[in-house]
Amino acid sequence: MNVKAKNKGQAVFFESPYMELLTKSHPLLIWGMFLPTSMYLLWVGYAQHGLSAAFSTAVFLIGIFAWTLFEYLMHRYLFHWVSDSPRVQKFIYTAHGVHHEYPRDRHHLFMPPLVSVVLALVLYYAFGLMMGDNVFAFLPGFIMGYLLYGTVHYCIHAFNPPFKFMKPLWRYHHIHHYADHDKGFGVSSPFWDHVFGTVPADRKEAKADKA
Repeated sequence: MNVKAKNKGQAVFFESPYMELLTKSHPLLIWGMFLPTSMYLLWVGYAQHGLSAAFSTAVFLIGIFAWTLFEYLMHRYLFHWVSDSPRVQKFIYTAHGVHHEYPRDRHHLFMPPLVSVVLALVLYYAFGLMMGDNVFAFLPGFIMGYLLYGTVHYCIHAFNPPFKFMKPLWRYHHIHHYADHDKGFGVSSPFWDHVFGTVPADRKEAKADKA
């Protein structure tokens, strides 16, 4: 992704300030939308569809783990899709390239609320078709994975690491932004980078930061 990072300024998508406002988000807003929704879905699964607490917990955790794989695949193959098509290039830039250009733009680190709601509805119906009533436990876990990922991603770009042991994770994602765009696709965890062989060569330097 040939985009030069700018550590000041923010992306602007629309001339209209009202339309532009719809592109912005904040972690508290997204958590406020989706945490109660996830809790409600878990309750529906338990109270109306007979999913036991133990079973729901297991499926919930599977949903979180499934998110980590989805996060990796989406980041690697969709957000860093290389194409000669101007339309595809524009889509990729709007979806992710702009983040590489303005990595410290706090207003666009989470998906906009409206886009988030639409995608959540699509996933609800898609997962429902695939797994039936289990969606009431799986989707909340998947959403929780997204919330945790988004919060980690927001903190990495907005703040310095609050604890020394978190410094390698911060540096790991910074390597992706400032040194090697084609490696280090895991944000909340480098696990899938190790599985698929996309750990940046500078990973050794990141480990050295623990000292």
